[in-house]
Amino acid sequence: MSTTDLPAPGQFRLAWRFALRELRGGLRGFRLFLACLALGVGVIAAIGSIRASIEAGLTREGASLLGGDAELTFTYRFATQDEAAWMAEVARDRSEVVEFRSMAVVDDERALTQVKSVDAAYPLRGEVRLTSGVPLHEALAEVDGRPGAVMERVLADRLGLSEGDFFNLGTQEFRLSGLIEWEPDAAGSGFSIGPRTLVRTDALVQSGLLAPGTLYSTKYRLTLPPDADLQALEQDARAQFEDSGMRWRDARNGAPGIARFVERLGAFLVLVGLSGLAVGGVGVSTAVRAYLATKTETIATLRTLGAERRVIFLTYFLQIGVLSLCGIALGLVLGGVGPLLLGPLIAAQLPFPAVFSVYPGALAESALYGVLTALLFTLWPLARAERIRAAALYRDAVGGPMQWPAKRYILATLATLGLLIAAAALFSGAPALALWTAGGLIGALIVLLIAGAAIGWLARISNRLARGKPALRWALASIASTRDGAMPAVLALGLGLTVLAAIGQIDGNMRRAIAGNLPDVAPSYFFVDIQRDQMPAFLERVEGDPQVSKVDNAPMLRGIINRINDRPAKEVAGDHWVIRGDRGVTYAGAKPASTNVTAGEWWPEDYTGAPQISFAAEEAEEMGLKLGDTMTINVLGRDITGSITSFREVDFSNAGMGFVLTMNEAALIGAPHSYIASVYAEEEAEAAILRDVARAMPNITAIRVRDAIDRVSEILGQLATATAYGAAATLFTGFLVLLGTAAAAEPARRYEAALLKTLGAPRGQILRSFALRSALLGASAGSVALLAGILGAWSVSHFVLETDYVVIWPNAVGVIGGGVLVTLFAGLAYALRPLAARPARVLRARD
Repeated sequence: MSTTDLPAPGQFRLAWRFALRELRGGLRGFRLFLACLALGVGVIAAIGSIRASIEAGLTREGASLLGGDAELTFTYRFATQDEAAWMAEVARDRSEVVEFRSMAVVDDERALTQVKSVDAAYPLRGEVRLTSGVPLHEALAEVDGRPGAVMERVLADRLGLSEGDFFNLGTQEFRLSGLIEWEPDAAGSGFSIGPRTLVRTDALVQSGLLAPGTLYSTKYRLTLPPDADLQALEQDARAQFEDSGMRWRDARNGAPGIARFVERLGAFLVLVGLSGLAVGGVGVSTAVRAYLATKTETIATLRTLGAERRVIFLTYFLQIGVLSLCGIALGLVLGGVGPLLLGPLIAAQLPFPAVFSVYPGALAESALYGVLTALLFTLWPLARAERIRAAALYRDAVGGPMQWPAKRYILATLATLGLLIAAAALFSGAPALALWTAGGLIGALIVLLIAGAAIGWLARISNRLARGKPALRWALASIASTRDGAMPAVLALGLGLTVLAAIGQIDGNMRRAIAGNLPDVAPSYFFVDIQRDQMPAFLERVEGDPQVSKVDNAPMLRGIINRINDRPAKEVAGDHWVIRGDRGVTYAGAKPASTNVTAGEWWPEDYTGAPQISFAAEEAEEMGLKLGDTMTINVLGRDITGSITSFREVDFSNAGMGFVLTMNEAALIGAPHSYIASVYAEEEAEAAILRDVARAMPNITAIRVRDAIDRVSEILGQLATATAYGAAATLFTGFLVLLGTAAAAEPARRYEAALLKTLGAPRGQILRSFALRSALLGASAGSVALLAGILGAWSVSHFVLETDYVVIWPNAVGVIGGGVLVTLFAGLAYALRPLAARPARVLRARD
């Protein structure tokens, strides 16, 4: 826009005076406008406020969640003398925690548990509360030669245990001395399949569970002096011990897994909220268009008296701008104060801390979205009004055929759209997802616009087929009209239903993949911590069972990829999941029969030269690896550097055994390690296999795959529930827009009813016509939304989630049925007054 296009100060003052006079007329015609804007901004503000509250809670309680000011973690081993000396030098207090999975056994009952063994100093921060009120150190003490243990209630109930009963971990018998009510560092421990059991580490000496090569990790929590520099200490620890497999965390980010989950979920929900705001934007545009249609006479009078186009534009731009700010302010109040008032209820449902307050950053972000959305959806109708001549305005041109606005307004609309997408990409923290969402919404709007025009055209050509059916013919004629036909209803309801359809299809496919497909192909159990001398007996038991169809086994170690091509791994692969923490590593001599090498060559069976690596092909491509690259893996504190000599297919989708990294046998066979095995068996044989293995080899841990799948399904269900709230808000916004569209069309329905009654049509027939119109529009909008939603869900499933996709038909039918019911309700709600109006009064007023 050039400087010559800018209004002069006198024109601005005149427009502002006209706008103030218009505002004195109250909010008539703008209730829908305010409701859509306030609801959209309020949803985003609420999501942002809750997300900020959780992040503030994680920051404030970082030390409690972590269990200390800093934590050093080692895999498969305890700290060395040098590492222990460094910790003693920098810390005031230190606590050692060992974590691993095991089986809690009571007679023939057994259940998977996440064992946390602790020392006398635990916990450094916070307090473990037991339901009995007994202090933890007292509950874990030895009584009559049996050490104490505490566990979560769900595990005790599963095993039928009461306080004072006995159970086994490995070969050690424990006394259940309490039930855990609160564990201060539980949220910071990350995802676990089994419920928690706490014991003293020295009580596990005779259990056989911490033998060389078994899967466990040690965590050393430190209490530091008040003036300690966490960043400097981290750098020092990494410089000295990172090459030995040490991992560092501190109170600045005490629960990184939760923080990442909250950030990603919050970003996704904000984008769902933006979808709702886009639906509200359609309502804003509808309200502005309907309002300007009522101002035809006023605008014509101003133009006749010499008002310039830019004064007309500024008058209504300023008026709608003031109302937009009011709607945004109302949304900020709802989104900021709502979570604050409901904070205690929300906090009670969260497994981690949250500090509920008013967060200006979250409110400012939602306000920016609201301003840009209001500007985006009001510029076009306002600019079209400026484009129309005074004489045409007397002919009601605002409601007539579409006219393109001036080029500067088209450019301003595109610039506003670009700013809105850029803001979403910047503030959401998920730019790729934001761009996908923006593209999907723009695509859905284009599809709905085309569909609205096509539905109107189909109604016109179908009208002749409805001869002899007056109600249907009137309904089709109304749908075919350019002003109050298919377009407003399809846009109003279609976008909300598109978002709902896409979310419903994505959720249904995720649940199908987790709860439907995997159990058909997944193993029954993973057995871990099988010692080398136990493998013959273990294989004899499972392979000799006629109800076992398949057994896979492999050596199992854990390693951390430190360097790639002699550079820090993160410099080469970024934040790829393979280098985030330790990974499963195995070795093999001859190439396994099931291995499919895609590039390079497998080493000879008796190879004893420099270490060689076979890497997962898909992950290698994502990390930018190529044949010949070197990789340094820290295993049990020892660095092993090998060259990548082959890539191979690794399929993780069937829950079977898969290792990203395999090395030649000579490179790892000397390291202490255990074996892992997957057993595919008939469901009725699973209990007997578990019982026999647990009796003969109590140190072995069995992970039932169906239990793991159920745990993942539970988490996905919580995610789907959170997403459903956002989708519900979007659909409710679409319903409000539809009500507003129906209200705007009420004068046309009144005039139509008056004409039909004058020509002798009974009220019942007119009402059927209105109902048919609403039902046909709802079915059309629902069908179009379903097609757009299915396409969007397929795109997300295929490109983002990388899962198979099928149409979930119950969800699909629900979308179409919901479209019909919602449109029918909205249409009939505004059909009663037109039917009750007297024809003579309506027709006289029209003249």
